[in-house]
Amino acid sequence: MAETKRVVVIGGGVAGAHVVRSLQFGADVTLIDPKAYFEIPWAMLRCMVEPSFAERSLFSHNDYFPNGRLVTSSAVSATDTEIVTASGERIPYNYLVIATGSTFDGPSSKQGRIKQFEADYDKISNARTVLIIGGGPTGVELAGEITVDFPYKKVILIHKGSRLIDFLGPKASQKTLDWLVSKKVEVHLNECIDLESLSDSSTTYTTQSGMNLSADCHFVCVGRHVASSWLQESVFKESVNKQGHLKVDESLRLRGKTNVFAVGDITDIKEIKQGFLAEKQAKVVASNIQTLLNSSGQKLKTYKAASPMGIVSLGRNAGVAQLPFGTVIGCLPGRIKSRDLFVGKTRKGLGINS
Repeated sequence: MAETKRVVVIGGGVAGAHVVRSLQFGADVTLIDPKAYFEIPWAMLRCMVEPSFAERSLFSHNDYFPNGRLVTSSAVSATDTEIVTASGERIPYNYLVIATGSTFDGPSSKQGRIKQFEADYDKISNARTVLIIGGGPTGVELAGEITVDFPYKKVILIHKGSRLIDFLGPKASQKTLDWLVSKKVEVHLNECIDLESLSDSSTTYTTQSGMNLSADCHFVCVGRHVASSWLQESVFKESVNKQGHLKVDESLRLRGKTNVFAVGDITDIKEIKQGFLAEKQAKVVASNIQTLLNSSGQKLKTYKAASPMGIVSLGRNAGVAQLPFGTVIGCLPGRIKSRDLFVGKTRKGLGINS
């Protein structure tokens, strides 16, 4: 009888989850993740204004991955044959998928994460003025959630760039700015605050240009770092570029490796880092590993970078979308994304139909 091949997937985000779900019945699959649960990342901001929303946007890895092994820890080192975890375990592999995405320092349990959302909700509820630092998709969506659910609160948004959500085109940026201003959000572009100067008790803030702001609480919504620092001293260190991303070929294998893949935000693919693209990459990787497991000799599938496209929600019923045919704002993109934030679609895609 042929030996069952071991597949190890590091990271239980969107990409990693879809890989293990696809491969769990055809190999000995291990998922390494510091969390015991899966979180739908684009639903996070709704949970801050409606903590009960997390009951559907957070769920156990075992709900979609019943036929494999879950190791609740972080990877700290790697060789050509095994992964070493923070808990000291050494896990051998025949095929490896690195899907660690961006850094995450939240709780390891679902209940702990819900308590975090409840604390955020209390902070927003008890504030008269909320300061949001960062005008990327996270900061803009949080501003939208707060101004729609708490229209009587003052929201201040500062962004170091010259336009909001600058991963999309100028039209999307301007339409978003106009919408926020119409909701009485105070927006300051080309401004930043020294994050090292902040504390939980901060109520006065000074920008780099010397502008003084007052708020009862703040939320930092600047981009997170790529979770690749643990690879810098590993056998894969030559595969990490200067930005911390892993260099992959067209089949999403690490360049020069035949049995190691990378998928999701950690890759150096020149495209916007978005969940639905991470899912597409995961399908390519899962298919390629299945081909290698079967020793079928079939050609591996390839992945082509997507053109810039995206939807940013603006509260519960509106959004801004950059689509192939143009940029639109209002209820149409809101109907596509903002009402359910793709929670039902994501659960169904992972085989969770309840």
